[in-house]
Amino acid sequence: MNRDERSLSRRLENGPGLPDRQRRLAARDSLRARVRSVIFESETPAGRRFDILLIVAILVSVSVVFLDSVPGLQERWGALFYSIEWGFTLLFTFEYMIRLWCIERPGLYARSFYGIVDLLGVLPTYLSLVFVDTQYMTVIRILRVLRVFRVLRMVRWVGEASYLLEAMQASRRKILVFLFAVLALVTVFGSLLYVIEGPKAGYTSIPASIYWAIVTLTTVGYGDIVPANALGKVLASVIMISGYAIIAVPTGIVTVELNQAMQRRANTRTCPVCSAEGHSQRANYCWRCGNALHGSGAGSESAAAGRQDPGE
Repeated sequence: MNRDERSLSRRLENGPGLPDRQRRLAARDSLRARVRSVIFESETPAGRRFDILLIVAILVSVSVVFLDSVPGLQERWGALFYSIEWGFTLLFTFEYMIRLWCIERPGLYARSFYGIVDLLGVLPTYLSLVFVDTQYMTVIRILRVLRVFRVLRMVRWVGEASYLLEAMQASRRKILVFLFAVLALVTVFGSLLYVIEGPKAGYTSIPASIYWAIVTLTTVGYGDIVPANALGKVLASVIMISGYAIIAVPTGIVTVELNQAMQRRANTRTCPVCSAEGHSQRANYCWRCGNALHGSGAGSESAAAGRQDPGE
């Protein structure tokens, strides 16, 4: 039992001196704190068992979706697969609602990565009542298995995942500029090939030529369109060689940001208010909502005054 749960228990023990309304609120807060500890934390035995059972259920449900997509099995066991999938969908829907209920700021959790994944994990089955075959998109539930790193206390792995995410966020502007530069290059190259080769060689339009330039610059080379004359082949060779050089650019950008992000370490502590993860090892406050992560102030709105800086 953590400190905020012990504080709520002491409030309940002193119940005779509290009005009935306050006793009911204290009992409700105590129940929410216990449920939150089981669902969002893996440091307690109950929380660890819950997360492991959840991961097993996710893997089984995804396996059912895989098997249902096999024609022979679908014809024979389709009804059974359909019933099992709806059972898992209802179970995960109930779990999602419980997560929103026990957290103090459900809106923040609903907009977080895991909140969105949890929602997308159940929506396809409901959409299948209107749109055909959308139930197969429930394989997105496999992303929920990423919680295994926290469940097994692979703190270093959780930290490395947060490093990569932080590096991608920090380099997004540079990568966006890089993508616009590449788009400009393939537009120029495609237009040149359209002028040089023309429709007889398969370059029937500028968009078709740009498609060829993208395939060539990325070193994919489907071979459905190829230059026929010498000048076109020379330009194609320049594009192919340039492709290798261009591939190294985003790698260097992300590597620099990744080295800077690795200056900080992460832990597995989950904020009791907004469920945010990825806090630095010595963090006392949540990087998203400013709530205290430890002590009697955990789960309290008043801790927002000590908001932690994301890089703290």
